[in-house]
Amino acid sequence: MLRRPLPAALPAAVTAAALALSGCDAAPSSTTTPVVDRGTVRIAAASETPSFDPYSAFGAAQARYAYDSLVNLAPDGAVVSGLASSWQATTTTAVFTLRPGVTCSDGTPLTASAVARALSYAGDPANQLAGARTVLPNVPFTATADDAAGTVSAATAAPFPFLTRTLGLLPIVCPAGLDRPQALDRSSQGTGPYVLTRYSPGGPYEFTVRDGYAWGPDGATTAAPGLPARIVLSVVPQASTAANLLLTGGVEIANVNGPDRARLTGHGLATTDVATVVGLTFFNQRPGRPLADPQVRRALVAALDRQGLANVAVGGTGRPAAGFGAEGSVCHTALPADPPSRDAAEALRTAGWTRTGAGPLTRDGRALRLRLITSPDLGPTLPSVAELMARQWTALGAQVDLVTEGLPALVNAMYRSGEFDVVVGTSPGFALPVGFVPFFSGPAPAEGLNFAGVANPEYDALVSQALQETDTAGCATWNRAAAALLRSADGLPIADGLSGVYGHRTTFATTFGGQIVPTSIRLHQ
Repeated sequence: MLRRPLPAALPAAVTAAALALSGCDAAPSSTTTPVVDRGTVRIAAASETPSFDPYSAFGAAQARYAYDSLVNLAPDGAVVSGLASSWQATTTTAVFTLRPGVTCSDGTPLTASAVARALSYAGDPANQLAGARTVLPNVPFTATADDAAGTVSAATAAPFPFLTRTLGLLPIVCPAGLDRPQALDRSSQGTGPYVLTRYSPGGPYEFTVRDGYAWGPDGATTAAPGLPARIVLSVVPQASTAANLLLTGGVEIANVNGPDRARLTGHGLATTDVATVVGLTFFNQRPGRPLADPQVRRALVAALDRQGLANVAVGGTGRPAAGFGAEGSVCHTALPADPPSRDAAEALRTAGWTRTGAGPLTRDGRALRLRLITSPDLGPTLPSVAELMARQWTALGAQVDLVTEGLPALVNAMYRSGEFDVVVGTSPGFALPVGFVPFFSGPAPAEGLNFAGVANPEYDALVSQALQETDTAGCATWNRAAAALLRSADGLPIADGLSGVYGHRTTFATTFGGQIVPTSIRLHQ
């Protein structure tokens, strides 16, 4: 269902882009002191931004400061205005009417033709824009404009149910940026509330507010009291360091997960909880791998202590994940619990695997050997989750090679060498259920993202049905498709978790995945 391959080195960055471009369920933080007008807010960023091109895998995460989209999403998930004042969509067409008076950061008026050009550029397969791919429809489309009417229209080559929430959420690059796209790495050319005014390799990165901006989410402006005149992003890779900086006033805003969250309680920080799924596990089903057999996959899942894994995943009392998407994502629901499973050892014997005494499980003279990989770069508790999995499967008779990798080595195993049997990672964090489709169907790398070689006809058929249903009308079908993956043990989400966005002397709203809404930031005394 994908239109073009994704460079294998970028999936982790694409995960961040997916979160950044798929806003949903905004939540406000709170504090009570008076605001400070036109101050500076320092924000801790977990990683460097090699490029601020909003269509790149790296720049998409920061696009919200300097770029706008046609629509935005409100706290309750409703679509609200952005660059467009009205819109309508089916499964194959979408029309957006631009609000008047919008200007680019260089002062030129934004036209419908400029928006159509940006959509076409971002969607052109020849450009291979990994960040744009995380939000655009997974089907080919064409974009046209009527400047006299101020309308932008799009038509898809095949049905796609979320056109407003995909085309409508793409950051729009102004013509000056499309004329010189290489310059977007170090500068911005958008209509957003801020302009990138300082870039230093490795950070910090500085944005300066635009005066006269009045077309933010649901009409937000930069004239609001307390909105910072400058936003400075500093690279702070470690959650523990970010927590220390929050407590000492070294930064105003930071996202903190894991055990360091406990240290931040009771210090008067504004807080917004961010729902996550911890430990999304994939099983390599490529030909010749032992887990290509669904009976073996189901037996291994049946052998796991799901509650124990959830506790380890969150570093306390956890809750086994209810689905692949985090709470607040579109169509999120608690999927049906797995029916009672027969004994895992008996299931393996049925699949032809036998064990003598305390020896290994064997079939046709070969031991059941599993390469289980993970990376702490994807979450501090994941190595412990993988270790508990390995112990439980070893007790069953499998020989488990537990490997903890750096992120580049993990990516290489997933998307290039294919040398793994189980990978424990994090949820891609998609706000839309369609975001998971290329990971569970379609071609393997380098033609697609199906790195585990999943082939589930029931899932594929339900996805095909859901693609015919507009927006949330298809939620029941999407959830049946996800349940089919669980029944076949094609994937296993471990725990529903929480991270937090914290503010020192600041308030703000966040969208799905903890992305900050720039026009909502207020600096307080």
